[in-house]
Amino acid sequence: MSNESPIRIAVIGSGPAGFYAAGHLLKESAVEVEVDMLERLPTPWGLVRSGVAPDHPKIKSVSRVYEKTAAHPRFRYFGNVTLGEDISREDLLAHYHAVVYATGSALDRPLGIPGEDLVGSHAATEFVGWYNGHPDFCDLEVELLRAERALVIGNGNVALDVARMLVLGTQELAPTDTADHALEVLAQSSVREVVIAGRRGPAQAAFTNPELRELGELGDADVVVNRDELEQALATPDPAAEQDITSRRNVEILRGYAERKPTNAARQVSLRFLLSPVELIGDESGRVAAVELVRNELTAREDGSLRAQPTEQRERMECELVFRAIGYRGLPLPGLPFDEARGIVPNEGGRITDPDSGRTLAGEYVVGWIKRGPTGVIGTNKKDAQETVDALLADAQAASNGERRLLAPEEPDAEALESMLRERKPSLVTYSGWEQIDEHERSHGERSGRPRVKLTRIEDMLRVAGSEEPEKSS
Repeated sequence: MSNESPIRIAVIGSGPAGFYAAGHLLKESAVEVEVDMLERLPTPWGLVRSGVAPDHPKIKSVSRVYEKTAAHPRFRYFGNVTLGEDISREDLLAHYHAVVYATGSALDRPLGIPGEDLVGSHAATEFVGWYNGHPDFCDLEVELLRAERALVIGNGNVALDVARMLVLGTQELAPTDTADHALEVLAQSSVREVVIAGRRGPAQAAFTNPELRELGELGDADVVVNRDELEQALATPDPAAEQDITSRRNVEILRGYAERKPTNAARQVSLRFLLSPVELIGDESGRVAAVELVRNELTAREDGSLRAQPTEQRERMECELVFRAIGYRGLPLPGLPFDEARGIVPNEGGRITDPDSGRTLAGEYVVGWIKRGPTGVIGTNKKDAQETVDALLADAQAASNGERRLLAPEEPDAEALESMLRERKPSLVTYSGWEQIDEHERSHGERSGRPRVKLTRIEDMLRVAGSEEPEKSS
């Protein structure tokens, strides 16, 4: 590879981690870099489009940063292209000097308890994808018309999002980009109470302060926290939580909720702690009817950290819907090593490593959740991507000095890759195709005072994008 030749880099995945990596590469490289981004869906932005709650439009505005990256003359986007089907890892190694995998953590963590497969038991990922119009989940059946109480298992921001979406009023949802199919069902929902239950205590909860505080600003829902139960859950000292400002403020917010008097709102959200589900109990039709929970206590490990241990106390809660929001894990990628326990691709600072030999794989990198696990907020990915890009560019500099740290592609020509993709996938979507989808959604949203009306079917997206060969939905 001569110093004059551009370094060709593929970024697999178009969520925040992928776009931050592409942005850093195009902005900071001392050598000329060309970036191709490959995405399974026709639409980019990952969880910014399909994970952020619809009533949080300010968070979604980060996409403007990604649009600037996409406008760079050495950036290309190929949507509706699936790794392992339309293009292989071997293809990537033959066409690029480096590959950055930004595929996220697509799977939810199961509870692993009896009854988890009953009708009315859902992963939060499914529900979030459903109300956000993700093509994989637009046909999900959520029985909101028969449920009066829903249990959300988990003590993080996703649990708060799910609970809030279940109790937002029609007027609160109307100006959002919630998928049309979800708006119709949510408007008729019979859910009157949502219980958020976590296995640990309030001081150990993973809520961020703004999201927990926002729960108390709902238009027609009371937030309920039992004062005695709260203080009992806080009785075990946790030095780490006491030193963490986010944890301290969460406790303050929760104590504030415990002092509130009910306003007789139409709906309520209850926050409970030190509870773990042990079984989902079904009715004669195979639907969730109740949940049996065990009460936990916090005990100290040798290092001083606390763990939740089950006691002999049990509680049965009647409910018709259960959403598990206890975390995500990544999927193995074709041909790459995978850490099953952590659900990530093993790496050192973003450089993919072979766990058997410990050696670094030349020219292959990871960013985002598939690199570090499902932690942090959207902005966390910026620093994370910077670390990986710094490693990649250091390897590129070493390669220019004769060291073999990047790949040696057989066909690094940009046109060769695009020709191959178009031959294999005539319905691929370029960035201009996405802009057609974006314009279509925004114009339809403008008519009803909404940010956008999302297309939720891939065949409709391809039609609007002007793809040559629209696909039938499965």
